[in-house]
Formats: sequence, C-alpha cells, structure tokens
Amino acid sequence: MLPEVESWLRSRTTSSADWPVGTLMAAKGATRISVVLPARDEAETVGEIVGAIRRDLVESVPLVDELVVIDSRSTDDTAAQAVQAGAKVFAQDEILCELEPLDGKGEALWKSLAVTTGDLVVFIDADLREFRTSFVTGLLGPLLTDPSVAYVKGCYDRPLSGVQGAGGRVTELVARPLLNLHWPLLAGFVQPLSGEYAGRRSALERVPFVSGYGVELALLIDLLEFAGLDALAQVDLGRRVHSHQSTEALGGMAGQIMHTAWSRLERQGKIVSLHVPSARVTQFRRGLSGHDPLVRDVTVAERPPMVTVPQYAGRGL
Repeated sequence: MLPEVESWLRSRTTSSADWPVGTLMAAKGATRISVVLPARDEAETVGEIVGAIRRDLVESVPLVDELVVIDSRSTDDTAAQAVQAGAKVFAQDEILCELEPLDGKGEALWKSLAVTTGDLVVFIDADLREFRTSFVTGLLGPLLTDPSVAYVKGCYDRPLSGVQGAGGRVTELVARPLLNLHWPLLAGFVQPLSGEYAGRRSALERVPFVSGYGVELALLIDLLEFAGLDALAQVDLGRRVHSHQSTEALGGMAGQIMHTAWSRLERQGKIVSLHVPSARVTQFRRGLSGHDPLVRDVTVAERPPMVTVPQYAGRGL
C-alpha cells in the first residue's frame, strides 16, 4: 500500500459511532440534506427503511430535509410502500423525460440529482435488511463537519449465508484487483462497490454517471480525479445484510465493471487501446441436452455531468 494511502486511512476513516445526531445537528446550520433510495422491486424492504429514516431523522430531529425514492420500473408495489412510509416517489423514466431513457441503477442515481435540492445527497440501497439510521448519520458526519470532504463511502462487514466476510464477491474478485492495479490511491477503500455513500451536490453534479452496475467504481475513479484523495473519506457502518445475487448474475455485473474500468483507463490515458472490448459475456446453464449458452450484453451507457444538462442547469439551484 502506498504511504499516502496509509496516511489517508488513518485520517479519513471513521466509524458511524463517531457521529452522534447531536453533533450533526450542531454542524448542519442551513445545509439541506437529501436522502435518496434507488429501488426496483424492493417492496419487502423499502418501506421499513423509509419509515426508520423518517421517524429518526425527520420527525425526531430535523436532520434530513428530503426523503426520496426513485422507482426504477418496479413491477411490484415498491412505490406504494415507499409513499405509505413517508417518502416522495419519482418514476425514473418521468425525470428529464426529454432524454432517451437508459436502464440501470446509475440512471436512477443520476436522475435523482434533478429532483432533489439537498446540498448533501445520501444514497442508500433499498434492499437492506436490519437497517439502522446510523447508516445515514455516519455518512453525513465527515461532510457536515469538514468542508474539504466531498464524498464519503460506507464500509461494513458483509455476511453471506451466515458466513462472516463471505459477501462482496465481485469486490474481491474484480473491483479490488482493478483498483490496486490501475488506481492504487483507491486501494484503501474497504468496500469500493458499496451502495451506501454520500456527496456534496457540487461534486456529484460535475462527474458522469455510468448507468449500470459500474456506477460505484466510476464515481470513485472520477471523483478521485476531480477532487483528489483527501476529499474522499470512508465510514465504518458495522454490518450490512441484504439479498444476494446468483453467481450468474454477478458475472454480468463483473462484465459491466470491467467495461467501466476500461473506459476510465482509456479516458485517463493509462492504456493504448488496440481493440474494442466485446459487448457480450457468454455463460452456461445446464439444460436437457447439456450446457446451454447464455449470452449477456455487458456494455454500459453513461450520462454526462448533470451540470452540463440544459434542463438541469436552468433550474437555478
């Protein structure tokens, strides 16, 4: 590990317990805070998460000013559950609808910038179980108390089938090796693909958003380039429990993350590209006649920095 990363780990890593609500309220002042949950078919969990945030951080203390769910084409009653729990819900495709719609989590995150007004924006995945509002307060701590911090990632333990630390397979097999190879300044992030993070609007609106599963990796790389390592921080949120994807699904995610890394390597002049990466990953399933191929498109689209979008720039925020 680079010496500057070791120094960063000591100075920019804290725990959610370090940031009690009273400290945050004292530091909040006129700062507006938005919490955003991107959600697709998360009716089982979204209501509990929204309800906890509203109870603890809106009604008990006025820390959070906006609580928003971006419904990403759900086929269940995700939207109804979120509204009932007290969130304001927006359909992903109805935001900036003049633009051709894209698919993926990153699209929902990007579009949330157009319908929220917070100076600080906190992103929380909607599939969390055993959710605690310390996830939100922990991420806000460094941003509210240190104006030099622009972006905060959550880190945590991720159990899988009861085995501690067995989760995060794509992180350990794909994302971490890529970061250590090509962006070693980011090697200190414990969970580079975590779905819980927060940033200043002034930073988030000035970087592109990958539409699919590469969005977390892209944000880290692009914000490092935009703001520098010392503007990034991480907070230990404890334990994260959520539903897990199949190995087959993770293969598709890994393909998108590799495409995302490739695009950043090209853009930053770290590689000389002599070919265009294939857009497809072939996987196999056992069928009646043997192993049947399954071809998956793993290309990733990308939205430009929100501040460059005319419909957004004209809002006067």
